[in-house]
Amino acid sequence: MPLFDYFFPQYYDPLELANTSIWGSDQAGTIGFLRHAEIKHGRIAMAAFVGYIVQSNGIHWPWPMTIDGTPFPYDAGSPPEQWDALPDAAKWQIILFIGFLEHFSESNGTHYMKGGKPGAYPKFSDSDKIPHPVPFNLFDPFGFSNNRSEEAKERGRIAEINNGRLAQIGILGFLSEQKLAGSVPLLEGIVPPYAGEPMAPF
Repeated sequence: MPLFDYFFPQYYDPLELANTSIWGSDQAGTIGFLRHAEIKHGRIAMAAFVGYIVQSNGIHWPWPMTIDGTPFPYDAGSPPEQWDALPDAAKWQIILFIGFLEHFSESNGTHYMKGGKPGAYPKFSDSDKIPHPVPFNLFDPFGFSNNRSEEAKERGRIAEINNGRLAQIGILGFLSEQKLAGSVPLLEGIVPPYAGEPMAPF
């Protein structure tokens, strides 16, 4: 085995998840599920990691958060404390919007467990389930990738997966250090402690 492949394996599945059956699917469907889950959670982690840094530096929208003029809780403390300070109505708006995006992804286009491309998000413009036109799609709303070569797109997909993996480590590192001081030595003294429950939405 070449030394590079030993330290950087092209295929890594120590739990042999690819040989299991998820939701009663065959191996192709199971691999599609696992690939889609990794890509999606990597994207979420990248947004969370950047959002954590932005919120930690007090950056926020300049307009009021609510109709009565309440500002965004940028001065409530660390990002988890800012989430805790949001009104329940605001939290529900965020959760329900994410739920809509998830439902739309699962119910449109060719499903990733049935031959579809893992990580591909269906276009709003191609759906007959939305009652009015939507000018922008969630992925690449301005069409920047339309003229990219397949080789460039492939490099982009690999970079996205690797960045997503790093972002998952990064955001969990932030939250771990906040809950257990010293658990991430590089962040000790940089992120403040958090007494709440980071995995509880309310």
